[in-house]
Amino acid sequence: MRSLLGVVHLLGSVLSLFSILFLVPIAIALYYREPALVAFCISAAVTLAAGLVIRTVTLRYRTELKPRDGYLLVTLTWVALAALATMPLLLSMPQLSFTRAFFETMSGLSTTGATVLSGLDTLPRSLVIWRHALSWLGGMGIIVMAVAILPLLGIGGMQMYRADTPGRAKDAKLAPRIAQTAQLLWLVYAGLTALCAVCLRGAGMGWFDSVCHAFSALSLGGFSTHDANIAFFNSPLIEIVLGAFMLLAAMNFATHFLAVSKGQVGTYSRDPEAKWLVLWIAFSGIGVSIHVWLSNVYPDYGTTLRYVAFNLVSVATGSGLYSTDYSRWPVFAPMWMLFLSCVCASSGSTGGGIKVFRALVLLKQSVREMFSLVHPQAVAPLKIAGQLVSNRVVFSVLAFIFLYFITIVVLTFALLISGVDFLSAVSAIVASINNVGPGLGQVGPGGTYGHLSDFQLWMCTAAMFLGRVEIFTVLILFTPAFWRK
Repeated sequence: MRSLLGVVHLLGSVLSLFSILFLVPIAIALYYREPALVAFCISAAVTLAAGLVIRTVTLRYRTELKPRDGYLLVTLTWVALAALATMPLLLSMPQLSFTRAFFETMSGLSTTGATVLSGLDTLPRSLVIWRHALSWLGGMGIIVMAVAILPLLGIGGMQMYRADTPGRAKDAKLAPRIAQTAQLLWLVYAGLTALCAVCLRGAGMGWFDSVCHAFSALSLGGFSTHDANIAFFNSPLIEIVLGAFMLLAAMNFATHFLAVSKGQVGTYSRDPEAKWLVLWIAFSGIGVSIHVWLSNVYPDYGTTLRYVAFNLVSVATGSGLYSTDYSRWPVFAPMWMLFLSCVCASSGSTGGGIKVFRALVLLKQSVREMFSLVHPQAVAPLKIAGQLVSNRVVFSVLAFIFLYFITIVVLTFALLISGVDFLSAVSAIVASINNVGPGLGQVGPGGTYGHLSDFQLWMCTAAMFLGRVEIFTVLILFTPAFWRK
């Protein structure tokens, strides 16, 4: 019980920090004199008060986290913040139910970009930027941000960082202290976001749209300021800028930091995930564009390449921004793009899915297993980029991928039994668990998830949540061993 209360104490600290984020929409509401100002002020006050009360009441239980406490804190944090983030939506849009508001905020924090809202062009700008701010915060990870700040309050953060950070990025320490590592990652993240906003402004966007879409591009969030998404701008230059930054966001941010700090572009070529990410997307872009062109969807190959390149990069990296309704393409193209979203994002990036590292481990383990069948006495170590991968890591990867696909199957059947057609059900769950956003069929680009029932929305919300915080982080809470002393 004491350990649990210690987790609740740290949760209070995170909630207090989260209340600072409300200053962004409050400033926008003040500038544009929007009625939503009151809703954001109330929400900020309630969030801050809740955090301070929890922190004060549980102050005597303050303690350093144990490994298993980090998993509980991460899960509680994401659920609590998504719930508190619904307040401005519920106060400003009384017609919106809690289920739909929670879906929207979880979609933002998990950087999925799926939405139940329409009429974004006329939505108050404070509500628009609130959705994007949630996405940006969730991109690098709320817990990683907390690790960078909580040490200032005398709170350790190693277990929080390890519980929330996927794959091999857990061990990619850029500084002697874990808090310094988190701060450096956030510095790179914020710097790339600012650069993206400036580039979008230079490409023809207004400042408000530039900032919002920079938030979406670097977090791979997929939210836009317009119902038509990127098609609203109809600008090849804007698509090039967004595509470039989405690719950067899908790479390990530790690699970006090392490349910039050492001034060595070759750092990217030595990162096996970055190399395979670029290769998979490049070859897929060429193949899919030829396939769509031969299907006579567009009048010429240049136009085809433009639309395929942007949308394939967006879906493959897990962003979900779109410049056309690609669900109207031959079914192979969008399905292949959704498959890429499973494997293209790197560890330590803002993307979702299995990640490149796990996909490479799975591929090499399959080859190694076949080699062992032919040469049962041979010793065949598994290496990636010349580095030995231990069997413990291999077994962990295999277990994760098994749970990943089982989760997709279970949630897909849940949608099927509720009445959703097969294509829409499969694509909705895959798009949600990979944090992509748009699927196909009823939930394709150009549409919303707004027509789904509450039960169907909760299934998609669960997929978004599991995909963002990593499946093990949540499922481990339901094992008897976790709760034993």
